[in-house]
Amino acid sequence: MDASSRFYQYLSASTALLSMITGGMHYAWPSPSIPKLTQTNSSAFQITPEEGSWIIIMELIAPIPSCFFSAIITDNIGRKKSILSTSIPYFVSWLIIAFAKSASMLCLARFLAGLCDGVIFTVMPLYIAEIADPNIRGFLGAGISVVWIFGMLLINVIGAYLTIPVTACVSSVVPLVMLATFIWMPESPYFLIMKNDIKQATLSLQKLKGRNDVEDELQRLQNAVKTNNKKWSNFLELLTKKSNQKSLLIIVVLRNAQQMSGLAAIIFYTISIFNEAGDFMSPLGATILYVSIQCVMAAVCSLLIDKTGRRPLLTTSLVGSALTLFLEGTYFYLKDFTNVDTTVFNFVPLLALISFVIVFNVGAQPIPMLIQGEIFPTNVKAMASCFSEVYCCVVAAIISKLFQILKDSFGMFLPFYVFAGCCVLNLIFVTIFVPETKRRTLEEIQETLGEKKAGVKC
Repeated sequence: MDASSRFYQYLSASTALLSMITGGMHYAWPSPSIPKLTQTNSSAFQITPEEGSWIIIMELIAPIPSCFFSAIITDNIGRKKSILSTSIPYFVSWLIIAFAKSASMLCLARFLAGLCDGVIFTVMPLYIAEIADPNIRGFLGAGISVVWIFGMLLINVIGAYLTIPVTACVSSVVPLVMLATFIWMPESPYFLIMKNDIKQATLSLQKLKGRNDVEDELQRLQNAVKTNNKKWSNFLELLTKKSNQKSLLIIVVLRNAQQMSGLAAIIFYTISIFNEAGDFMSPLGATILYVSIQCVMAAVCSLLIDKTGRRPLLTTSLVGSALTLFLEGTYFYLKDFTNVDTTVFNFVPLLALISFVIVFNVGAQPIPMLIQGEIFPTNVKAMASCFSEVYCCVVAAIISKLFQILKDSFGMFLPFYVFAGCCVLNLIFVTIFVPETKRRTLEEIQETLGEKKAGVKC
């Protein structure tokens, strides 16, 4: 099948992913904005560091309740409408930021954006996995991380040169563009078959496959949905069926590998880290360079993932992440707790974090979201995605708070040593438990999980 026949697969994914750009912009908004608000000469209003920490954490707390909500609506109103439902709340949250006069208003805006994050991170892996052919599913699935990081880059650049209100007004355009474009895209054929709307499922398949003859594909999907949607309740089957238990374990391992590296803390405190590192490069310039490389490497991963597979990229990523985080911690230890003159090595923090972002985004950043959309059967996908995102938010919140506690109590070096150790530990679990899903249909993956041990390389 050539690229032209997959035109609507690419177009549907691209327009849906505009919501991920908005989410990434909201997520990284504290990086350029919190330092401005905590300055004594702030052009807006001033906040305390404690208020700043709550503003940061708010977007990690809010997705927890919305994940449960989205798990319900995605199997009732559909994947497409669930994604569309985030556009207006995202838009409103930007407007609240634009006109905010207090820390509490910023917390409200961040909480609203976090609710939307919970929806898109639950639904997006499902939608992309269900509309994409196996040969490009890795590419499109990895695109979730690419555009999320692009959103973080965008807000760091815009926020660096514009005031907070103007930045928010400019950013509010993105969810409106998503609403105006994605509304015309097809719904997931899996969902339509679940709702016994065979006519619309056929039309959706014809559009996504770029051909009229889709009877064989339609029959395959009908058989898969029929097998998965037997008599069990979704939540009960997620917890009790052996293959689903394996999949949940895989998700826990992958999310640990992703978040226990300190990803969220580094994103939130990037400028602060470079402020303490030295004067090799301005903190703002270093932050923009850091996020730019992160975006590029996530894109590289999306191009490699369907050729090399998931497991090789994951293991390479975790090994490299452990080494670079250890190097970062060592620099701060020598700088703050020894008499070693580190001025000649003031390039090390930037070099180490850039190296970290290169190797981390080769695998550990994008692959968990991709595999999340691949390894669960249709009837429990929404609930499984809910579990994955709630777990991710809890771990990210704990790690972010741990970063602040360790940094303030012992110094900047210790969080990086802890994160490096976590990478080594999670590498062991990834090697044992995570299977290869490259170029397998969703049905073949289910057969593998049901018949073979999850740790067996496929």
